[in-house]
Amino acid sequence: MKGDRVEIVIDAGSGTTRTYEITATRAGRKVGITHSRGVVEVSETTRGGSTVRTARFLAGRVLALVEHPAADDPVADEITPTLRSA
Repeated sequence: MKGDRVEIVIDAGSGTTRTYEITATRAGRKVGITHSRGVVEVSETTRGGSTVRTARFLAGRVLALVEHPAADDPVADEITPTLRSA
């Protein structure tokens, strides 16, 4: 859903951290997280399953992975008018 986002905080070395954010930028897109073989992958996908963008991080470097769901109230461009029969 548009507005869903995932925030990733990683250890950048020397005691510093970096924060990355992947957001569903259009209506109908979603953000998914997979974890396998020591790699955390966050990707934005379309309704049809095509990947729009992907971010990969070493699992050992990931300090936090926070999912922020979109607001329950629809955004103006997500509202679809209803059609009435005559």
